[in-house]
Amino acid sequence: MQPIAPRGGTWHVGHGRVLEMGARAAIMGVLNVTPDSFSDGGRYAGVEAAVSAALGMVAEGAEIIDIGGESTRPGATPVDPLEEQRRVLPVVEALAARSDCLISIDTYRAETARLAVAAGAHIVNDVWGAQKEPDIARVAASTGAGICLMHTGRERAKLADVINDQRLFLRESLRIAAEAGIAPGAIVLDPGFGFEKDGPENMILIARFHEIMDLGFPLLVGTSRKRFVRGIIGRNDPEPDVATAATSVLMRERGADIFRVHNVPVNRDALAIADAMRAAAQGATW
Repeated sequence: MQPIAPRGGTWHVGHGRVLEMGARAAIMGVLNVTPDSFSDGGRYAGVEAAVSAALGMVAEGAEIIDIGGESTRPGATPVDPLEEQRRVLPVVEALAARSDCLISIDTYRAETARLAVAAGAHIVNDVWGAQKEPDIARVAASTGAGICLMHTGRERAKLADVINDQRLFLRESLRIAAEAGIAPGAIVLDPGFGFEKDGPENMILIARFHEIMDLGFPLLVGTSRKRFVRGIIGRNDPEPDVATAATSVLMRERGADIFRVHNVPVNRDALAIADAMRAAAQGATW
């Protein structure tokens, strides 16, 4: 297919920072400071280990580090808000002191988001699209943080059509964001690969990904090491990073702007090829 230009533009995030999107794909590195996340759970339990991993991803090309203190894998045990904060806040504060990378807090809790932004985070990444705790939208608005509103199919009845369900859910998230006073330039959307979506649904979402661009906001995607990726390649590889990079390229061609990944170099290199091809198709010199 002919590559579709990503929406691009400027993402206005916290502490007066911005992320310029468009010509090159932006990479968000995953940093889970949890004992039970599906891929990196338990690897970065200490602050120094977590910060060292984050700095490594920044050196490899990540512009954003997404820090999470509660696993969002299917069947994970919820953690107490104070425990989530105990895990993430020291890491946010230490990383902010040692790097000028953009820091994202992966939480749906308004109070965790507020404390994380105060500690130095620039972005709130909410896997419930501000629909679990709508006060999180007010936190983003009052602090000036950027916000990523993710689609999920959990705890609700979905529409049969994948794209119609995206529009239904994300438009409600956008309504909450607008009522809270979040500026449009602070918002990015995420279609939520793997969140109560089976393998065929995820593949349909990739194939029709460009159809959600009409929502009018830049798009962030996270297919990294998801179960459906392992299913496609036909083996239970815990780190299917080459296959993940293939999905990244496909979605870059369909208009995605930001890629949330565990393995930065593999996705960075694959996306560099995708961006060079898109530039060539437009007659530009890379």
